[in-house]
Amino acid sequence: MDTRFTLGALLLAALCGPTGALAQTPVVVQNEVNYLLGYVAGSGCEFNRNGTWYKSHKAQAHLRDKYNVLVEKNLADTTEHVIERAASESSVSGKPYLIRCSDGVAVNSRQWLREKLLQLRATP
Repeated sequence: MDTRFTLGALLLAALCGPTGALAQTPVVVQNEVNYLLGYVAGSGCEFNRNGTWYKSHKAQAHLRDKYNVLVEKNLADTTEHVIERAASESSVSGKPYLIRCSDGVAVNSRQWLREKLLQLRATP
């Protein structure tokens, strides 16, 4: 076997290894997640993370950072997975995220975001 061919094949395999072979996040997921993150930022609601309430823009930035990590790890294959893996609970403490809007009632972010996603999908 030609040594140059073998070295070339090994180099190509290394370049296309785990990070090079990852599938991209589907466009529909990117669009839905961007919509939800925009909705979070513009909601005016407060977000509770590990016992502290944050303004909506700070919450959106935190959730976007977590989403970006999922994308890098190829774990953002559905919007439901993004909600579950990045926007439902603290990856540090395991405590659920809460959302409190103008009515003053705190609800689980998983439920709130899923409802917003269903509303988006129901819109023609």
